Amino acid sequence: MTTTATPAKQLGSDDYSLSRVPRDKRLGFWTMLLQWLAQSGSISQFTLGATIGVGMTFGDAFLAFTLGAVILEVVIFAIGLAGMREGLATPLLTRWTGFGRNGSALVSFVIALSLVGWFGVQNTIFGTSVSAIVGGPSWMWCVLAGIAITALVIFGFRWMALFAKIVTPLFFGLVAWSVISTLSEHSISELISSPPPGEHLPLAVAATAIAGGYMTGAIVSPEMTRYNRKGNHVLVQSAASMILSEYIVGMTGVLLGHMVKSNEVTHIVLSTSGVIGVAIVLMSTAKINDWNLYGSSLGVVNFFQVVFGKRLHRGAVTVALGLAGTLLSAVGIMTHFTEFLSVLGVAIPPIGGIIVAEYWVVRRMRRPLDDTRAAETLPAASPTWVPLSLVIWAAAFCVGKYVTVGIPALNSLATAFVLYSVLGLMGLVRSYGTSTLQDETTTVPAPAPAGVR
Repeated sequence: MTTTATPAKQLGSDDYSLSRVPRDKRLGFWTMLLQWLAQSGSISQFTLGATIGVGMTFGDAFLAFTLGAVILEVVIFAIGLAGMREGLATPLLTRWTGFGRNGSALVSFVIALSLVGWFGVQNTIFGTSVSAIVGGPSWMWCVLAGIAITALVIFGFRWMALFAKIVTPLFFGLVAWSVISTLSEHSISELISSPPPGEHLPLAVAATAIAGGYMTGAIVSPEMTRYNRKGNHVLVQSAASMILSEYIVGMTGVLLGHMVKSNEVTHIVLSTSGVIGVAIVLMSTAKINDWNLYGSSLGVVNFFQVVFGKRLHRGAVTVALGLAGTLLSAVGIMTHFTEFLSVLGVAIPPIGGIIVAEYWVVRRMRRPLDDTRAAETLPAASPTWVPLSLVIWAAAFCVGKYVTVGIPALNSLATAFVLYSVLGLMGLVRSYGTSTLQDETTTVPAPAPAGVR
């Protein structure tokens, strides 16, 4: 049964949560570049750089960041290019890239739970940081930040792109002023040549922290790249993001770590208390945390469509998730779930391995996408179950969780990629059942509002 909703009754933008993003709705190079760069820098990235700097020389830290950046860039481009070509976000893309319709619901659940969890954790960090800078109860700052970010995400990608245009230059400008003024009081050459002030940190451990920390973001990169117009834009923009994040922000953190001989460098990045410090923390949190909430909303929409046959509007889902995450962060519950969220983080990389293997290597299940790409419609049908993919997913998760050699996130991703590629090319990965779009109860969403082009 198909029903039509009245646009006036819908909240915000649905943002093509269950359809392809049309070519004429994609965004230009510079708008998308600022979105990528907005994800590149955060206060935590300076802390990560300082942590690595405490245990490594500048040269070894450079090598570690290079290894992490290369790994992430390969993953982002392989998955992000698929998202750009199809105009689909990760939860919907997985229906035709290894998981089938029902498997995509499980993928959506894991991604949504992970991202909304980290939304709450980041909101808690914001509230605590601002409370320490200017006073006031941390729960109050959590509520204010959570409501503000939720209000932004309700209106979708185009408003988030506009926000990035404003916030990204301001954030990096304020941080650069703070950090440069501090480093100018010291000899940069001496900091570069100085020995690590702390216990030696192995290269594998450092690369694990660098690549593993952003691997979930790499897997859900189609949420952003589906708005790109060209494949080379995805490559250039994601590479620019890696350069800024790893080489500029990360290596600056290394210098700060050598300077203070500790990873406690937040006070340097914040520079001063008062309005400037609050602005830096707010922008650092908002420009990353809006993507946590946005990605989670897309996952929930696909999950409810598959499991309950209900077509939810993404704007309404955003309100529910944003309020829940804000409430849990305000009462201090989210900090108790970081270990659980870390486990979910190990479960997400294999999803990327299976997507890449099916889309670029096996290329059997994706054929309906090829047939409908030019028309910018979804395939009329998708596989219902792909049991072996779930087995591969579970096996890769175990490798990432329990194998202690190498980078866990990369281990699980590579395991899933190799297993699916080999078994898929042998014809052993088979789907069971067929689900059609007519089987799903749908609600026609309101058109996305005109915005940034």
